[in-house]
Amino acid sequence: MKRPRSLAFATAALALAGAAHTQEFPARPIQVLTSEPGGANDFGIRVLSQVLSTTLGKQVVVVNRGGGGGVIAAEIVAKATPDGYTLLYFGSNIWMLPFLRGNLPYDPIRDFTPVTLVVTSPIIVVAHPGLPVESVKDLIALAKAKPGALNYARASAGGPTHLAAELFNTMAGIRITSVPYKGAGPGLTAVMAGELQLAFGLPSGVLPHIKSGRLKALAVTSAQPSALLPGLPTVAATGLPGYEASAVAGVFAPARVPPAIVARLNQELVAALRRPEVRERFLNVGEEAVGSTQAEFGARVKSDMSRLGKLIKDAGIRAD
Repeated sequence: MKRPRSLAFATAALALAGAAHTQEFPARPIQVLTSEPGGANDFGIRVLSQVLSTTLGKQVVVVNRGGGGGVIAAEIVAKATPDGYTLLYFGSNIWMLPFLRGNLPYDPIRDFTPVTLVVTSPIIVVAHPGLPVESVKDLIALAKAKPGALNYARASAGGPTHLAAELFNTMAGIRITSVPYKGAGPGLTAVMAGELQLAFGLPSGVLPHIKSGRLKALAVTSAQPSALLPGLPTVAATGLPGYEASAVAGVFAPARVPPAIVARLNQELVAALRRPEVRERFLNVGEEAVGSTQAEFGARVKSDMSRLGKLIKDAGIRAD
């Protein structure tokens, strides 16, 4: 059955209007919501906003909306008009929070469109210099020989470093006990003082102490060796095959943003992340620039939710 001519004209007009809207994007400033000022998320999106404001020809404004581990910022973006002018830059807590607490005002799959994975950061397994181990293999052997004798410092429950440690426990079949601290800094201080034996830390926090000799680096948790620590082996290669964990952050748009606009945002972000000066700025704070496709970022989110969501449930981890 043929559609009425008026309906066909109306459909064509809407399609042309949508195409024109996409072609003129952006026509006004773009805002990107992220966490509190001064943290890794804030730094990362400010680096990118400086480049994008030039390449897009419109100001890219960073809006700090801390609170709730990302819940406040995520809810605002999830409910924003899906036109590409309101974006979210955050780490994995955005998609892992459903496993750590109930009644979230957003769904990480239903309410967002992944744009690109921006950075990844390996986590470093560090020990007090006096601990008699020199590798992951030694650490696992010691933990098995002395059940319950080893402890590690952790910060926020369910954060990347906490999950990296619990994944290590599960895959190795050992139990190194977590000791909570209010922040990564106090936990590392406790390890350096000999109060605890271990920590799983981000490069920005542990590298200065590794260089000073106050902490001993055993391995990186990424699948491949990191340019941040040349010569330091991976956990997978030195005692725990198949192990991989890292901290990541990326850009999301609300669901239902026109695909052409999302593709444009992805193109501009990836181009910015390929600039040598941008990659160097990230490397200087312990992060490696990525710049993935939309599909790759979406697959990473779903993989984390499947793999680490099960870990959280099995370990009974809840948000602090």
